[in-house]
Amino acid sequence: MVSAYINGLGVGAGLIMAIGAQGAFVLSQALKRQYHLMVALTCTLLDVVLIGLGVAGVGALITDTPQLMALTQYGGAAFLLWFGFCSLRRALGGQQGMQAGEAIASRRKVMGTTLAVTLLNPHVYLDALVLLGSIGAQFGEARWSFYAGTVTASTLWFVGLSLGAAKLAPVLSSPKVWRAIDLLVWALMWSIAVKLLMGS
Repeated sequence: MVSAYINGLGVGAGLIMAIGAQGAFVLSQALKRQYHLMVALTCTLLDVVLIGLGVAGVGALITDTPQLMALTQYGGAAFLLWFGFCSLRRALGGQQGMQAGEAIASRRKVMGTTLAVTLLNPHVYLDALVLLGSIGAQFGEARWSFYAGTVTASTLWFVGLSLGAAKLAPVLSSPKVWRAIDLLVWALMWSIAVKLLMGS
């Protein structure tokens, strides 16, 4: 049980901590201090559900349905291209995060984007449902200990990233830093989208 938990913690951390669409959005919201903890907890909850489904054996259904894989692939790529374009436009237009006079996004909009960044990204399904699910299955009866380890990794990462970045927000409030963050988000989103379109 302990070995399965430690393996889940390590494997989960390796996959989840890679800055992708989710991580970039959590970081961005934390630096803006816009519902950042709510965003982090939502991402964690979605991981709890998706990884749990994967460990329970649902992941195999996705890989066996080409139409579903194609839908998530191209739909996810389209969303990531749009999201990255918005970040690039902010960087080139000189809009730097939460500056004086900028309207705070509504809670509904932030939550909608959080769900879209997670659920429209096929990598989430491949990592949480397929990869972690298949690894967890190898532990037999201890697979739920493996699952507990991955959930722990997800919680520590998203909550830690959210709270840590929020504390650094005053230090990272200069226009140059915000342009760099927006450019980083743009590059990450578009690189993920290109990989999806290329089928990798």
